[in-house]
Amino acid sequence: MTPTHNPTPNANPTEAGPPYASPTPTPTVSGHAYPWDVVGDPAFADRVRAAGLDSVTLAVSYHSTRAATPLHPGHRFVDARHSALYRPVRAGAWAGRRLVPTGAAWVEGPDPAAAAALALSDAGIPVSAWLVLAHNSLLGTRHPDLAVTNCFGETYPYGLCPAQEEVREYCATLAAEALRDLPPDAVRGVSLESAGQLGAVHAGCHEKTDGAYPAAELRALSVCCCTACRAAWQAAGLDPDQVTRRLRGGQDLPAELGEALLRVRHQAADALRGRVLEAVRATLPGAEVTLHAHPDPWATGPSPGLTESAPGDVDALLVPCWPTGPESAELVWQAVESGLPVNAYVTALPPADPAALPAHVRRLRAAGATRLSLYHLGLLPRERLPLLAALAKEFRA
Repeated sequence: MTPTHNPTPNANPTEAGPPYASPTPTPTVSGHAYPWDVVGDPAFADRVRAAGLDSVTLAVSYHSTRAATPLHPGHRFVDARHSALYRPVRAGAWAGRRLVPTGAAWVEGPDPAAAAALALSDAGIPVSAWLVLAHNSLLGTRHPDLAVTNCFGETYPYGLCPAQEEVREYCATLAAEALRDLPPDAVRGVSLESAGQLGAVHAGCHEKTDGAYPAAELRALSVCCCTACRAAWQAAGLDPDQVTRRLRGGQDLPAELGEALLRVRHQAADALRGRVLEAVRATLPGAEVTLHAHPDPWATGPSPGLTESAPGDVDALLVPCWPTGPESAELVWQAVESGLPVNAYVTALPPADPAALPAHVRRLRAAGATRLSLYHLGLLPRERLPLLAALAKEFRA
């Protein structure tokens, strides 16, 4: 696709001036939400309008979570016990598959994502469908042979490996089923999370690993060594046993070996993304596609490292910008170089300091972000509601 602009960077991405000389698109602001935030709450749309948001990014497939719902009139917690598809799980679409999503018994109604999307659309609020793809602890636990596996043979059940053909097929079918029969006037965009490999870090399950390993060792422990990845190494001329031994050392990899391993990972991510995009565009033609991505090519997780071909496949990038220091502006700056619109992903939840957030979003805008995604419309404590409108105003200023 043709880039929407050709950025000419400033010397310093944290300066207040414009990041490139040409006119920039009108800045937009969206908020993330779960189906259970919308279903059963007639005041939800009013809060979106009061915050001055342009749209809502609504989870349609999502991983397990225990969510607070401080603003909902009917409940205070939702225990989403496992990853789920918030649309009907049709037996015919998944016949003969090992990887099959489950529905969400904790949300009222047979099709909660569609009900939430239509409620928002009826209120005049555009919706983007938020799809979590390869992050699924339930399926990774049931099928460890398809999960990311480190150099010690330990699986990461929360991460399905994109090098596995069954995983690519699952993610493509999941995308098609998530979007099936959703009217394009109700759902205008698609946001793809975990469209690539997850790694050693998983912010869940009462994590007790923070600070245990230096950066080089975490990178080595995030290289997938499953059967499909080892086969891809061998096809690239590498000896899988030698590679595994080297990774177990936990040291920085030689440049040539690191490049080869990264190339295998990126090829798998490209293949998974390609299959998913085919399904998205066949099911919801014309929808704008935003990819959760990280400018660091070695990054793993919900926003995996940006591959060389990814900017040509999608319409926008969403970059994680939760830390309020200058490092987030630098990430935006790097992502702007792709030529795509950049969506800065910011949390307004505790422990983020409300006093630091206005300057934070100004830096992100100055670094080249033309879109702001605020997390999270259902989790936000009532006393922080005015903050959303303040941040939207700062970003557009």
